[in-house]
Amino acid sequence: MPFVVHLLGLAVFAQGTSEFMLSGLVPDISRDMHVSVPTAGFLTSAFAAGMVVGAPLTAVVSLRWPRRRSLLTFLVVFLLVHILGAVTTDYGVLLATRVVAALANAGFLTVALATVTSIVAPDAKGRATSILLGGITVACVVGVPAGAALGQVWGWRAAFWAVAVLSVPAVVAIVWSVPPDDLRPASTGARGELRSLRDRRLLVILLLGALVNGATFCTFTYLAPLVTAVSGIAPAWVPALLALFGLGSFLGVTVGGRVADARPGLLLLVGGVALLVGWAVFAMTAGSPIATIVLVFVQGSLAFAVGTILISQVLYTATEAPRLAGGFATAAFNVGAAAGPWLGGIPIGAGLGYRSPLWVSALLVTLALAVAGTARVRGHLASNRSRV
Repeated sequence: MPFVVHLLGLAVFAQGTSEFMLSGLVPDISRDMHVSVPTAGFLTSAFAAGMVVGAPLTAVVSLRWPRRRSLLTFLVVFLLVHILGAVTTDYGVLLATRVVAALANAGFLTVALATVTSIVAPDAKGRATSILLGGITVACVVGVPAGAALGQVWGWRAAFWAVAVLSVPAVVAIVWSVPPDDLRPASTGARGELRSLRDRRLLVILLLGALVNGATFCTFTYLAPLVTAVSGIAPAWVPALLALFGLGSFLGVTVGGRVADARPGLLLLVGGVALLVGWAVFAMTAGSPIATIVLVFVQGSLAFAVGTILISQVLYTATEAPRLAGGFATAAFNVGAAAGPWLGGIPIGAGLGYRSPLWVSALLVTLALAVAGTARVRGHLASNRSRV
C-alpha cells in the first residue's frame, strides 16, 4: 500500500478529531462565549450540516483542479479556520468557522477517496478506503479524549490549536507525496461525472449507507444516558465505553477494508443480518452491564465494517465519477449521521426511555436489508466482485 495513503489518513485523523471533539468542550465554550449550552451544542450540528452540503458541492467545484491542488487548498483552509476559531471571542465567527471547516473537511475527504483509489491496484480500493477512514476511528479512540483533556487543562481553545498543528505535517506530506504526475485536471467535468451517477446500483448503495450510518448514530448519540440510566454503569465509565466503541469501529474499518475487495455482496448480507441481530439483542439486554460492554464493541465493529464495504462499493460502481462518487458517499453517510439522532430522539421524547433508540437502529437496518433485497430481485445490484 503506497505510503501516501497513510499520510492522507493522518489528515483525516486531524479532521475527525475536529468533528467529534466538541462533545467534551461544549460546557467550556458555553461559559467562555456567554451562550447557553444548547447554543454551544449547535456548533456540532453546524459541522454536520456543512459536511452534508459540502461533500457534493466541493466535489463539483474542484472537478477541474488537479488533486494535489485540491487536497492542499481544502487542508490549508481547514487549518486556517481552526486558528481563527482558536482566537475569536465572537460566537458568530466561531459558528462560521465550523461551517467552513466542515466544507473543507468534506472536500478533502472526497478528493482523498478519489486519490487513494486511483493510485492503488484496481482490486485494492476497499483496503485503501479502510486506511483512510481508519483516521476517523482513531480520532474517536485517541483524538477526541485527548482534545477533551487539553480543554480541561488549558481551555477549549487549546484543542483547536492542536487540530491546526496536527494538520501541518499533513500539508507537508501532500506536497511531497502526492504523485507529481497528478498536475493535470482530474476530471472531464461535472456533466460527464453526473451522467455516470445515474446508475441505479449507485443510488441503492448510497441509500444503504445512509440507513446503516443512521442506525449507528441513532444509538451512539444516546449511548451515555443509555449505559447510565438503563445499564446501571457509573458515569465515570462513559468515556471508556466511548473509547471501546471507537476501538470496535477501528477493528471494523480494518477488517471491512481487507474483505471489501473479495465478495462484498455476501459479506454485506452476513454483516447486515449480524448488525440487525446485534441491535435487537442489545435492546433486549441493555439492562445488563456485561452485555452492554460486549455489544458496544461488537456493534461498533459491525457498523463500521459494513459502512466501509458500502463506501468501497460506491467507488467501484462509479469508476467514471471518482470525485462526485466520493462526495455523494460522504454526503449520504452524513445524512444518516444527522437523521439518526433525530429519529432516536423521537421515542425518547415520547417517554419510551433510552432503550428505544436501539429498536430504532434495528428498524433502520431492517429497512436497509429490505431495500437491498428488493434491489437484488429487480437486478439493480449485481453480484460480481466490483458490485454489491
